[in-house]
Amino acid sequence: MQAITENLMKRVNDGLELMRPYLQADGGDVSLVEVTEDLVVKVKLMGACSSCSMSFQTMKFGLEQSIRRIVPEIKEVINIDDELQFSSPN
Repeated sequence: MQAITENLMKRVNDGLELMRPYLQADGGDVSLVEVTEDLVVKVKLMGACSSCSMSFQTMKFGLEQSIRRIVPEIKEVINIDDELQFSSPN
């Protein structure tokens, strides 16, 4: 496991900022929720992005690629709403 440093968080935010204008142009946005110790970035899609049928493509081919260009050690970017939707109740 890797310690999450301020530098790593800044680089993740920089990757999100590169995509933010495109999301906002379509009435959406994204918020960084957490970077886990195992280098998974958790975000929350907001506005039009939260209900868009293309949100999976936005995550994988937009946000994840943008972040991984700047922070190659990141393993995955996930939308917390998707995580909640597919988690099984205990």
